[in-house]
Amino acid sequence: MITKKLLALAVAIVAVGALCSAQTDQMQVIENGGTGEYKSVAIGDASLPTHMVYRPLDIKGYVAKNGKIPVLLYANGACANNSLEMSRLLSEVASYGYIILAIGPYEDMPDERFYEQWKGVVRGWYPETKPVAIMGNGERLTPYTEAELAAQAAEREAAQKAAAAAAKKNRNKKNAEPAPAPFRTYPRQLLEALDWLTDQNINPESEYYHLIDLEKVAAMGQSCGGAQVLAVAHDPRIKTCMIFNSGMGEMAMSGASKESLANLHTPMLYINGGTADVAFENANGDWGRIADDIPVVKISTLDGHHGTYYEKNAGAFAVVARMWLNWQLKGKTADSALFMNDDYEKALYPEWTFDRKNW
Repeated sequence: MITKKLLALAVAIVAVGALCSAQTDQMQVIENGGTGEYKSVAIGDASLPTHMVYRPLDIKGYVAKNGKIPVLLYANGACANNSLEMSRLLSEVASYGYIILAIGPYEDMPDERFYEQWKGVVRGWYPETKPVAIMGNGERLTPYTEAELAAQAAEREAAQKAAAAAAKKNRNKKNAEPAPAPFRTYPRQLLEALDWLTDQNINPESEYYHLIDLEKVAAMGQSCGGAQVLAVAHDPRIKTCMIFNSGMGEMAMSGASKESLANLHTPMLYINGGTADVAFENANGDWGRIADDIPVVKISTLDGHHGTYYEKNAGAFAVVARMWLNWQLKGKTADSALFMNDDYEKALYPEWTFDRKNW
């Protein structure tokens, strides 16, 4: 009887272990797998249903040639629960030899028509030609005036008072609907994904067993996702942070504020879309607050809040992302030229503004 119980327990343990192993159950190819040497795929894993994984299809082939693969943790714009907007960029970067864990469950990405509607929308506008820029989905890109910001603050305050009154009214009601969370994601999801990958790396049953370089981990976020990165940037496992179209300025969002900048310990990259980017001033504010012992590069382009993410292979922003990662995680000093060499910067992107300090 005891033997049977032990056997049953052993079977149960094996079953649980199997469930914890990586289980690729959905897969798609975005833009023919990117322009890099290691064609990428976007996958859904049954053991990590909260995230989407972008990686080389032949990850073992990459490791056999180059050694263990570095990691990128990604948080979405609007703190959204999908990586739709950055799917081209993440697929592109993965094809150069990175495994990317993006917040949001697996879902099929849209066809070319989705991206075509955005291509060039921002590049055709700049403050000198139009007073207001609005994307096709109605999102405004132009910085708001003081009066508009005050009106928005008053609207938020009124909404909060109405919500509080409704909550008080429903307090004693049974089965009252809880107030919806402001966002469907949270910063800790970045570290939860890293914890999962750490477990996979030591699990002999996992397809990622001994393939992951956990000494080379970057975190990246766009817009609200940038705030989520800053909220967890203190984690010693993270070796560099990439803040796209984001910055704290005087605001607090998704667990981060200007106080979060005091916890930085890694080289930082900021890239924004210039004065057409609603995050432009916040990024500049962070620049002035980052401590003198933290190396940082700040790039300002002419591409607005949504960068070049909808262009073929995500355009120039994808180039910046992979070159920064190549330099910071793989030690490819030639790629540092984009961030450290004035002549190279001007030759490649003459319209952009590059700033750096503490190097």
